[in-house]
Amino acid sequence: MVDFQLSDEYKELSDTVREFADEVVAPVAGKHDEEHSFPYEVIAQMGELGLFGLPFPEEYGGMGGDFFALALALEQLGRVDQSVAITLEAGVSLGAMPIYKWGTEEQKQTWLPDLAAGKKLAGFGLTEPEAGSDAGGTKTTARLEDGPGGKQWVLNGSKEFITNSGTDITSFVTVSAVTGTGQRDDGSPRKEISTIIVPSGTPGFRAEKAYNKVGWNASDTHPLSFKDVRVPEENLLGERGRGYANFLTALDEGRIAIAALGTGAAQGCVDLSVKYAKERSAFGHHIGTYQAIQFKIARMQARAHTARLAYYDAAARMLAGKPFKTHAAIAKMVAGEAAMDNARDATQVFGGYGFINESAVARHYRDSKILEIGEGTTEVQLMLIARELGL
Repeated sequence: MVDFQLSDEYKELSDTVREFADEVVAPVAGKHDEEHSFPYEVIAQMGELGLFGLPFPEEYGGMGGDFFALALALEQLGRVDQSVAITLEAGVSLGAMPIYKWGTEEQKQTWLPDLAAGKKLAGFGLTEPEAGSDAGGTKTTARLEDGPGGKQWVLNGSKEFITNSGTDITSFVTVSAVTGTGQRDDGSPRKEISTIIVPSGTPGFRAEKAYNKVGWNASDTHPLSFKDVRVPEENLLGERGRGYANFLTALDEGRIAIAALGTGAAQGCVDLSVKYAKERSAFGHHIGTYQAIQFKIARMQARAHTARLAYYDAAARMLAGKPFKTHAAIAKMVAGEAAMDNARDATQVFGGYGFINESAVARHYRDSKILEIGEGTTEVQLMLIARELGL
């Protein structure tokens, strides 16, 4: 029989991160959101707590946990501050995880310890002006040339919407680039896409001015440019020509993490609404005594619960080594929509106060929309699900 109850170890982790989120993250979330400032002090404490090392082995400075442990942490952080949660999500599943999964032993020893400790961050350079949902449209190029110290990759191109790419502690960005031309099974040409590690500070590599976003204001997001950027041949991450396939795998796993974040956001809206409904009075009674408010919050709780079950299921399939692509797509879509719908309803419960930027529900309202876009739009998830149905 299926059991969705958390083990004592998982529950202890979840409770610990919940306490940290409430006591450390929440009190400064509004300040960083208003100032559009990166919460370095919070990230440092998350590193000390071991959150960035949750799914990595102890030999690389990790905590020896698994991806579900990371998802539980993201849910609790997402309740109070999506910007902090996405910094962790991108730093681990998109920044460090590709190094762990496809890196050489030397690359792992070089990069992973600082990433797992939260002392450094890494970005995932996939999206381009004409290559978002259609990542196969990548135009950034990398050609192998002879250099002073041996063969070097020379990169030219640009990337957009790259998280953790321009902080003071960003260590590198892993970049997808066209490294040649291959052939499909039918003999037609196809782009050979590989992934290359580009350290911060490399000449020609520039994080452009940060975006002025609608939400996630305390997370770091930049467009990137590459002009004759030279890195050693050894900076190739994984097998040449497998970059596109590897990134798709990373995105499948990342969608479980985003679903956990979205679930946390949806639950955060419920928690805020319940508290407010018990405090706010109208027409001589607390608004929580009115059935219209009760039913609205009840639907919000149902959405959060459904999203949680969806990401639990996808994570369980992944950890068991079973196919999980479609279930990750379902979880990501359901959780993103739950977060957006709950943010809208929470704003309605709060009334005018919900329309004030300083309120937590207003922040969720602005933050949650990207959950229906980033790491695969809702339409992409629907496409994946439909394909699984044979359509």
